[in-house]
Amino acid sequence: MVIIKDNFKTKLKYPTYIALGSFDGLHLGHMHLINRTVELSKENNAKSMICTFKNHPLSVINKEICPKLIMDNDTKMNLLQNTGIDIVNLVNFDKEFMKITPEGFIKNMVNFYNAKGIIVGFNYRFGYKNLGDVEMLQKYSSILGYKLYVCEAISVNNEVVSSSSIRHLIAEGNIIKANELLGRAHSITGEVIKGKQLGRTIGFPTVNLNYSKHYILPKGGVYYTLAEYENNIYKAITNIGYNPTVEGGKLSVETYILNFDKQIYGEKVKIYFVNRIRDEVKFDTIEELRKQLIKDKEYAFLQKR
Repeated sequence: MVIIKDNFKTKLKYPTYIALGSFDGLHLGHMHLINRTVELSKENNAKSMICTFKNHPLSVINKEICPKLIMDNDTKMNLLQNTGIDIVNLVNFDKEFMKITPEGFIKNMVNFYNAKGIIVGFNYRFGYKNLGDVEMLQKYSSILGYKLYVCEAISVNNEVVSSSSIRHLIAEGNIIKANELLGRAHSITGEVIKGKQLGRTIGFPTVNLNYSKHYILPKGGVYYTLAEYENNIYKAITNIGYNPTVEGGKLSVETYILNFDKQIYGEKVKIYFVNRIRDEVKFDTIEELRKQLIKDKEYAFLQKR
């Protein structure tokens, strides 16, 4: 898989079948569309390509309403490596790109990327002020000589899979349902930083994650998680909250990793959220907190990965 960062500057000589979309979360609907793109490109002796954005368009258009993202680009690229996609184009959405008309966008796909097939979701919109839609893509397909393939929505247990619905589920703490729509466990990655180190004094040393505020966190509470460090997976308990028992004040992401005793400050850890155990609770004493953490540990120990 080749990763490029091109804003309609490079001309590709080989024919392509291009999947268009934001692909935040790479959920089951996205994966269906991507798999279809790979199949079509192979059937037509062409290269498969994903054309998406490096940054969310609203980060340029209106930062105030830009949603928190489900997935960072590094995680997205790692997952796409296993799909069979040939090329991923991470377009930099800037003020110049924002002004491209829908018609200009379509023509650029053909003129620069030699698009012979375009694959989109049923509600895909594009171009200046999102004025372009599937109907316009269909109209231009006969004019510019490409084929349009429209993928309908994917549903899981009668719920349509979408990035917005997954964001809502994560924010509500319904991590099991969110994971069903994603097709994998929701994860966040961050650098381990020093915290108050209170956990060490009661036998529960934690790793504190320096998470990015650009990405969505599950609702505050205690979760059964899996921690990935140096390609090894460990059972873990993660608390998202303000540490009310010790008056933490600042929102933190703290993870107690079972059977792990290394100090890894400054290193990267990925946390996978499996299910929500309980709300964050303010205990009257540190001893009560310790007893609850023992129960949480026993719960985590009994879980299947």
